[in-house]
Amino acid sequence: MKKIYQNFTGPGCSSIGFGEAQEIGPFLVRKNVPELTLNKYAWNKAANLLFLEAPAGVGFSYSNVTDVQGDNATALGSYSFLVKWFQRFPQYRSHEFYIAGESYAGHYVPQLANLILEHNKKAEEQKYIINLKGIMIGNAVMDYETDTKGMVDYAWNHAVISDTVYQNIKSSCNFSELVPSKECSEALQRYYDVYQIIDMYSLYTQRCKKGFASNSAKQSEEEGLTFISKFEDFLKIPMGYDPCLKAYATNYFNRRDVQDALHANITRMARPWSLCSSSVVKAWSNSERSVLHIIRKLIDCGLRIWVFSGDTDGRVPVTSTRYTLNKLGLRIVEDWSPWYHHKQVGGWTIIYEGLTFVTVRGAGHQVPTFAPSQSLQMVEHFLANKKLASFPF
Repeated sequence: MKKIYQNFTGPGCSSIGFGEAQEIGPFLVRKNVPELTLNKYAWNKAANLLFLEAPAGVGFSYSNVTDVQGDNATALGSYSFLVKWFQRFPQYRSHEFYIAGESYAGHYVPQLANLILEHNKKAEEQKYIINLKGIMIGNAVMDYETDTKGMVDYAWNHAVISDTVYQNIKSSCNFSELVPSKECSEALQRYYDVYQIIDMYSLYTQRCKKGFASNSAKQSEEEGLTFISKFEDFLKIPMGYDPCLKAYATNYFNRRDVQDALHANITRMARPWSLCSSSVVKAWSNSERSVLHIIRKLIDCGLRIWVFSGDTDGRVPVTSTRYTLNKLGLRIVEDWSPWYHHKQVGGWTIIYEGLTFVTVRGAGHQVPTFAPSQSLQMVEHFLANKKLASFPF
């Protein structure tokens, strides 16, 4: 049986609260009693699943020491966990191992995969070797320049921002610069204002009407849209078909009987459980502007790599991902082609030399929430190393 390690969203957001409880886990949190429902399209139909809250401070996780947060620390902490987990459960050591994630896991996943490969080369004992075969990332943050350019272009092309806002951003911003100018920050703020009135993570679904608080996407002028300030937007969570899923999951995991059943929060945290941790984001010390050099290295090492994108996500949109993959300069083996989910087009694919790109029609930032059956089909084909169906079936 293949094993998939899941690290979803972020930085600072819960793989359990999102990936497990709202997307691909065997049980999904819902509004009505019973509050848990079986997930017909759970990914454990295709592989064993292992969810990890990373870095420490996310969800129920905690640390007794004050660690520096950031890309490097997260990769090291996740690798340390995996080595110890395989030592504790050696029966899984020979299984094929895959890493999947979405959003800021566009950093987490390739960085962890790279660290595994580096340590595998040095490992003298079999018990320290992880049988990594591939990675899969969705609506993924990979390159600051193309991510931001694509985000703005997508918003204009989908009638979210005006010609004036769009032209002001285009004329005042150079996204290859380390720190944007004051003029650029002010122009981008007009784009971020729209986050207050629509859900940019799922462009065509309604917002939750119950008034549950969410973190503001507003950027402070002093922060100047630096690496840290831009993370605030990832604390605004896509809501899925039911725009109040965020609230249901938050209420569920804050129940004492649920925590006791999960053997969680045994230290009795002073803070309530939350889907995303603002303290983790505020402590973030390093973030690579681009992980494309790592992805190139993983391709050269022969890992199987699929990048997928829900095409109604406005925060890390398909436009950004297309710009980013073009920047890699890979040879195209099979150009833009439809793939089918039963009788309907499920999306489009480009097969590059060493990487497969998949779009998912009608899906927002969290693809399995919006297109559960399509997402299961996708992961089954990824694990089998098979092309998605090119004809209706």
